[in-house]
Amino acid sequence: MLKIAILGSGGWGLALACTCANLGHDVTVWSAFKDELDSIRRTGELRAKLPGVYIPKAVHLTEDISCASGKDIVLVGIPSKFVRSVCIQAQPYVDKDTIVVSTSKGLEDGTLKRMSEILAEVFPKNTIAVLTGPSHAEEVGRGIPTAVVVASENIEAAKLIQNTFSDNVLRLYLNSDVIGCEIGGAVKNVIALCCGVIDGVGLGDNTRAALMTRGLSEITRLGVAMGGKPDTFRGLAGLGDLIVTCTSLHSRNFRAGKLIGQGYTPEKAVQMVGTVEGYACAAAALKLAKKYNVSMPITEEINKILYEGMSPETAINGLMHRPYGFE
Repeated sequence: MLKIAILGSGGWGLALACTCANLGHDVTVWSAFKDELDSIRRTGELRAKLPGVYIPKAVHLTEDISCASGKDIVLVGIPSKFVRSVCIQAQPYVDKDTIVVSTSKGLEDGTLKRMSEILAEVFPKNTIAVLTGPSHAEEVGRGIPTAVVVASENIEAAKLIQNTFSDNVLRLYLNSDVIGCEIGGAVKNVIALCCGVIDGVGLGDNTRAALMTRGLSEITRLGVAMGGKPDTFRGLAGLGDLIVTCTSLHSRNFRAGKLIGQGYTPEKAVQMVGTVEGYACAAAALKLAKKYNVSMPITEEINKILYEGMSPETAINGLMHRPYGFE
């Protein structure tokens, strides 16, 4: 039995808490939102984020971040914009032998850093890992078979995570390409926004297929330029995560994009949907593209929609009339 702290009461963190508790591990969930924890204590579920999934009573709930002390694994499952601040709060309590795992899929605004880079800065003595891949929390919580990736430069640590979280619902694969896994997980949210936009506008499967395929090319070019491995983007952390996020209403990025396509402003769409990682990531990805001299035309156009007031129709027309060339 391992001792695990999960920082964040989002759907994915709670789904993983259920998995680990059902496997017999000692699990504590921390949240800054007392009302969410009180809802779980009162009803056994968090209907706003994971409806119909009941949290085992064995899962401890707390607003005290010192719960990170004495744990074998600390899992960071919060929106990317809060990762650094929450980890700084937790840092005094995290033992140097604890494995710190990121499940957040985004890039830090301003620094453009990946989540594992932030964790390495805040926890310089700890082993860092990343858990990513095509994983709607709603489905994992309902027991629907799911395959994901755990990536770390320390493969022995990754194997421990693999053995800790894998069961008949969740299957973990190993990967040593942390950069590729994180870029795949973050930038796919940008392409999912685009797919939502074309769905909202009323376009079809052909357009979605084109966006996903060319979007994967953009993600791969950027990831490889940053040091990722090409094969990573053909796996669960790349293609797999892209498929699930671009084709499902479970995806907040897809839902926000659809609202934008239907005529809502980007700001209103994000307000209606909640956490939309692709919104901020679009700007960060474009800055990285310029830094690494990578062509990302789809990312350029969605930035114009999000931040310059361009209509989806104009952006789509711009993509269709780019100079012709090889695939």
